[in-house]
Amino acid sequence: MVPKVDEGENLARMQRGELYYAFTPQLVAARRRCGQIVGRLNSAGELTRREIAEYWKQITKDDRPLPPPAATDEDEDAVLHEYPWIERPINIDYGTNVKVGSNVFINFNCTIIDTCTVSIGSRTLIGPNVSLFSGTHPLDPDLRNGTNGPELGKPVIIGNDCWIAGNVIILPGVTVGDGCTVGAGSVVTKVSPPDLYR
Repeated sequence: MVPKVDEGENLARMQRGELYYAFTPQLVAARRRCGQIVGRLNSAGELTRREIAEYWKQITKDDRPLPPPAATDEDEDAVLHEYPWIERPINIDYGTNVKVGSNVFINFNCTIIDTCTVSIGSRTLIGPNVSLFSGTHPLDPDLRNGTNGPELGKPVIIGNDCWIAGNVIILPGVTVGDGCTVGAGSVVTKVSPPDLYR
């Protein structure tokens, strides 16, 4: 059984990357909220660029209004540059810890575990089947203790102008510098300096 904790302090600990409990009522509800919106996005039929942006606003709890509609699809893409292009399906844990820059593309089957901040820089391309994990678990099995034990995390930061190719896994605490290309199938476990081609 998850111990009784102060929900506000538990959330603050999660955001700071410290040990916290993921199966408290508040955090279960937060994941459920995100999962329901992501589920609707994934099962929706054909969507316009604006409709995808509306879903993204709900997922990330972004309360800024969208810019007024543009006259053409091409102009609409330019107007909505702050919201990512998303090919579905996508899976996201909380949504509220995901930050994207301008003109970002996220391809099919992306999984984002946003225990801590997951930041994707402007003009970055995320390939199919990419996993971005900012959450992790204690290595000590007694401390880990299944769903009753604590978890922790570290931010994942992807710079501007990166290409994260298909089937890449980026682990907690990794920063991928501006302009990097991460080759298909890579598991990224440490910081990548700018303009690195893996």
